[in-house]
Amino acid sequence: MKLQYLGHSCFKLESEGYEIVLDPYEKDSVPGLNCLDVEADQCLCSHGHGDHCGLECVRLKNSGAANPFQIERLESWHDDRKGALRGGNAIHILQAEGLKVIHLGDIGCMPEDWQLERMEHADVILAPVGGYYTAEPEVIRKLIRRLSPAAMVPMHYRTSQSGYPVLKTCEEYLKDCENVTVYDADTTRLEAGQPRPADTRILVLKQRALKD
Repeated sequence: MKLQYLGHSCFKLESEGYEIVLDPYEKDSVPGLNCLDVEADQCLCSHGHGDHCGLECVRLKNSGAANPFQIERLESWHDDRKGALRGGNAIHILQAEGLKVIHLGDIGCMPEDWQLERMEHADVILAPVGGYYTAEPEVIRKLIRRLSPAAMVPMHYRTSQSGYPVLKTCEEYLKDCENVTVYDADTTRLEAGQPRPADTRILVLKQRALKD
Protein backbone atom coordinates (compact mmCIF):
# COMPACT_ATOMS: atom_id res chain seq x y z
CA MET A 1 0.00 0.00 0.00
CA LYS A 2 1.24 3.49 -0.82
CA LEU A 3 0.62 6.57 1.34
CA GLN A 4 1.19 10.08 -0.03
CA TYR A 5 0.99 13.29 2.00
CA LEU A 6 -0.63 16.15 0.08
CA GLY A 7 -0.54 18.80 2.81
CA HIS A 8 -2.50 19.89 5.90
CA SER A 9 -4.69 16.81 6.64
CA CYS A 10 -4.88 15.52 3.08
CA PHE A 11 -3.47 12.12 2.08
CA LYS A 12 -3.82 9.70 -0.80
CA LEU A 13 -3.91 5.96 -0.14
CA GLU A 14 -3.37 3.50 -2.99
CA SER A 15 -3.93 -0.26 -2.97
CA GLU A 16 -4.19 -2.56 -6.00
CA GLY A 17 -4.39 0.47 -8.29
CA TYR A 18 -7.36 1.98 -6.40
CA GLU A 19 -6.79 5.45 -4.94
CA ILE A 20 -8.60 7.24 -2.10
CA VAL A 21 -8.04 10.88 -1.15
CA LEU A 22 -8.80 11.85 2.44
CA ASP A 23 -9.67 15.38 3.63
CA PRO A 24 -8.77 17.47 0.55
CA TYR A 25 -8.54 21.20 1.22
CA GLU A 26 -10.30 23.88 -0.84
CA LYS A 27 -8.36 26.39 -2.91
CA ASP A 28 -6.85 29.15 -0.72
CA SER A 29 -8.20 27.54 2.45
CA VAL A 30 -4.77 26.75 3.93
CA PRO A 31 -2.11 29.52 3.99
CA GLY A 32 0.94 28.69 1.92
CA LEU A 33 -0.48 25.71 0.02
CA ASN A 34 -1.28 25.64 -3.68
CA CYS A 35 -4.59 24.32 -4.94
CA LEU A 36 -4.67 20.54 -4.96
CA ASP A 37 -4.10 18.85 -8.30
CA VAL A 38 -5.00 15.23 -7.63
CA GLU A 39 -6.92 12.37 -9.20
CA ALA A 40 -8.49 9.45 -7.34
CA ASP A 41 -11.21 6.82 -7.45
CA GLN A 42 -12.85 7.99 -4.22
CA CYS A 43 -12.77 10.91 -1.79
CA LEU A 44 -13.52 10.86 1.96
CA CYS A 45 -13.99 13.92 4.19
CA SER A 46 -14.01 14.02 7.97
CA HIS A 47 -16.27 17.10 8.14
CA GLY A 48 -17.54 20.01 6.09
CA HIS A 49 -14.97 22.71 6.83
CA GLY A 50 -13.23 24.08 3.76
CA ASP A 51 -9.76 22.89 4.72
CA HIS A 52 -11.05 19.30 4.89
CA CYS A 53 -13.81 19.11 2.28
CA GLY A 54 -12.45 20.44 -1.02
CA LEU A 55 -14.25 17.88 -3.14
CA GLU A 56 -14.04 20.11 -6.22
CA CYS A 57 -10.23 19.82 -6.08
CA VAL A 58 -10.25 16.05 -6.61
CA ARG A 59 -10.82 14.63 -10.09
CA LEU A 60 -12.66 11.32 -9.86
CA LYS A 61 -11.48 8.71 -12.35
CA ASN A 62 -14.72 6.75 -12.75
CA SER A 63 -12.53 3.92 -14.01
CA GLY A 64 -14.68 1.15 -12.62
CA ALA A 65 -11.74 -0.31 -10.72
CA ALA A 66 -12.65 -2.60 -7.83
CA ASN A 67 -12.30 -1.05 -4.39
CA PRO A 68 -10.05 -3.26 -2.21
CA PHE A 69 -10.60 -1.12 0.90
CA GLN A 70 -12.95 -1.95 3.72
CA ILE A 71 -14.02 1.45 5.09
CA GLU A 72 -15.55 2.23 8.46
CA ARG A 73 -16.68 5.70 9.56
CA LEU A 74 -16.80 6.52 13.27
CA GLU A 75 -18.68 9.67 14.25
CA SER A 76 -16.81 11.76 16.81
CA TRP A 77 -16.44 15.40 17.90
CA HIS A 78 -14.41 18.34 16.60
CA ASP A 79 -14.04 19.69 20.14
CA ASP A 80 -14.16 18.57 23.77
CA ARG A 81 -17.74 19.80 24.27
CA LYS A 82 -19.56 17.20 22.18
CA GLY A 83 -19.59 19.42 19.10
CA ALA A 84 -20.89 22.58 20.77
CA LEU A 85 -17.93 24.61 19.47
CA ARG A 86 -17.04 23.11 16.08
CA GLY A 87 -19.52 20.32 15.36
CA GLY A 88 -18.87 16.72 14.42
CA ASN A 89 -15.89 14.90 13.00
CA ALA A 90 -15.56 11.51 11.31
CA ILE A 91 -12.73 9.08 11.96
CA HIS A 92 -12.09 6.88 8.92
CA ILE A 93 -10.73 3.35 9.32
CA LEU A 94 -9.48 1.80 6.07
CA GLN A 95 -8.33 -1.80 5.73
CA ALA A 96 -6.65 -3.53 2.79
CA GLU A 97 -3.64 -5.80 2.18
CA GLY A 98 -3.77 -6.88 5.83
CA LEU A 99 -3.20 -3.26 6.92
CA LYS A 100 -5.38 -1.02 9.09
CA VAL A 101 -4.96 2.71 8.46
CA ILE A 102 -6.83 5.32 10.54
CA HIS A 103 -7.36 8.98 9.62
CA LEU A 104 -8.48 10.92 12.70
CA GLY A 105 -9.69 14.01 10.83
CA ASP A 106 -10.02 16.99 13.17
CA ILE A 107 -10.53 14.92 16.29
CA GLY A 108 -11.09 17.33 19.16
CA CYS A 109 -11.16 15.04 22.17
CA MET A 110 -10.15 11.64 23.44
CA PRO A 111 -12.36 9.05 21.69
CA GLU A 112 -14.86 7.10 23.74
CA ASP A 113 -14.07 3.55 24.85
CA TRP A 114 -16.17 1.91 22.13
CA GLN A 115 -14.37 3.99 19.50
CA LEU A 116 -10.97 3.08 20.92
CA GLU A 117 -11.91 -0.58 20.67
CA ARG A 118 -12.69 -0.15 16.95
CA MET A 119 -9.30 1.51 16.44
CA GLU A 120 -7.19 -1.11 18.17
CA HIS A 121 -4.48 -3.01 16.25
CA ALA A 122 -3.93 -0.13 13.81
CA ASP A 123 -0.86 -0.26 11.59
CA VAL A 124 -0.84 3.46 10.81
CA ILE A 125 -2.64 6.41 12.43
CA LEU A 126 -2.77 9.80 10.69
CA ALA A 127 -3.17 12.28 13.55
CA PRO A 128 -3.44 16.08 13.95
CA VAL A 129 -0.67 17.48 16.15
CA GLY A 130 -1.04 21.28 15.85
CA GLY A 131 -3.75 21.71 18.48
CA TYR A 132 -6.04 24.77 18.76
CA TYR A 133 -8.72 23.57 16.31
CA THR A 134 -8.14 19.94 17.33
CA ALA A 135 -7.19 18.02 20.44
CA GLU A 136 -3.98 19.34 21.95
CA PRO A 137 -0.71 17.43 21.44
CA GLU A 138 -0.77 15.89 24.93
CA VAL A 139 -4.18 14.33 24.15
CA ILE A 140 -2.89 12.96 20.84
CA ARG A 141 0.19 11.50 22.55
CA LYS A 142 -2.07 9.81 25.11
CA LEU A 143 -4.22 8.43 22.30
CA ILE A 144 -1.22 7.09 20.37
CA ARG A 145 0.17 5.47 23.52
CA ARG A 146 -3.22 3.87 24.16
CA LEU A 147 -3.57 2.46 20.63
CA SER A 148 0.13 1.72 20.04
CA PRO A 149 0.07 1.60 16.22
CA ALA A 150 3.08 0.40 14.26
CA ALA A 151 3.43 3.92 12.81
CA MET A 152 1.95 7.36 13.35
CA VAL A 153 2.07 10.14 10.73
CA PRO A 154 1.54 13.74 11.96
CA MET A 155 -0.73 16.16 10.08
CA HIS A 156 -2.56 19.47 10.58
CA TYR A 157 0.42 21.47 11.85
CA ARG A 158 2.21 24.71 11.01
CA THR A 159 5.49 24.92 9.12
CA SER A 160 7.64 27.91 8.20
CA GLN A 161 5.96 27.93 4.77
CA SER A 162 2.37 26.84 5.33
CA GLY A 163 -0.42 26.27 7.81
CA TYR A 164 -2.49 28.39 10.15
CA PRO A 165 -0.40 30.66 12.45
CA VAL A 166 -2.31 29.49 15.55
CA LEU A 167 -1.22 25.87 15.07
CA LYS A 168 1.81 24.37 16.78
CA THR A 169 4.64 23.03 14.68
CA CYS A 170 5.33 19.36 14.13
CA GLU A 171 8.64 19.80 15.95
CA GLU A 172 6.78 20.80 19.11
CA TYR A 173 4.94 17.50 19.03
CA LEU A 174 8.05 15.48 18.21
CA LYS A 175 10.07 16.69 21.20
CA ASP A 176 8.40 14.03 23.34
CA CYS A 177 8.42 11.28 20.71
CA GLU A 178 10.79 8.38 20.11
CA ASN A 179 11.64 6.37 17.00
CA VAL A 180 11.15 9.35 14.66
CA THR A 181 11.95 8.84 10.97
CA VAL A 182 11.94 11.79 8.56
CA TYR A 183 11.50 10.92 4.88
CA ASP A 184 12.88 13.19 2.17
CA ALA A 185 9.72 12.49 0.17
CA ASP A 186 5.97 12.89 0.44
CA THR A 187 5.31 9.18 -0.14
CA THR A 188 6.00 6.00 1.80
CA ARG A 189 5.20 2.31 1.38
CA LEU A 190 3.18 0.63 4.11
CA GLU A 191 3.68 -3.04 4.88
CA ALA A 192 1.92 -5.34 7.33
CA GLY A 193 3.81 -6.75 10.28
CA GLN A 194 5.79 -3.63 11.21
CA PRO A 195 7.37 -3.83 14.69
CA ARG A 196 5.90 -1.95 17.65
CA PRO A 197 6.03 0.39 19.58
CA ALA A 198 5.07 3.13 17.19
CA ASP A 199 7.44 4.68 14.71
CA THR A 200 6.64 8.32 13.96
CA ARG A 201 7.02 8.90 10.22
CA ILE A 202 7.38 12.47 8.96
CA LEU A 203 6.61 12.88 5.27
CA VAL A 204 8.06 16.04 3.72
CA LEU A 205 5.66 17.95 1.50
CA LYS A 206 7.05 18.46 -2.00
CA GLN A 207 7.70 22.05 -3.10
CA ARG A 208 5.08 21.82 -5.85
CA ALA A 209 2.40 21.82 -3.14
CA LEU A 210 3.72 25.04 -1.61
CA LYS A 211 2.99 28.50 -2.89
CA ASP A 212 5.88 30.50 -4.27
